[in-house]
Amino acid sequence: MKIEGIPYQTVDWNKIEAVPHRGESGEALWRTFEKGNIRARLVEYGPGYLADHWCPRGHVLFVLEGSVISELEDGTKEELTPGMGYVAEDDDKNRHRSFSPNGVKLFIVD
Repeated sequence: MKIEGIPYQTVDWNKIEAVPHRGESGEALWRTFEKGNIRARLVEYGPGYLADHWCPRGHVLFVLEGSVISELEDGTKEELTPGMGYVAEDDDKNRHRSFSPNGVKLFIVD
């Protein structure tokens, strides 16, 4: 990852409006900081959230609270809990989606 067009700055996530995003089931709230070539998000999936698409975009994801099940399109599933995360590159071989039975809070950079 090469970060470009973003001089040093702090981000107060509490001052960024939480925007709702519906999933196939449930809802996610995104607090998004986007500048230069980077998007960083503090994301909360409500209980029962299931993403409405298979995502080919690369991410660095870190679980802050709760748990999430990360599923690859080939059927592979892995539960991630606080302190865990994943790194995935941009490509169609790593298409993935998230499910959170009980809710989760994540930090994601892409």
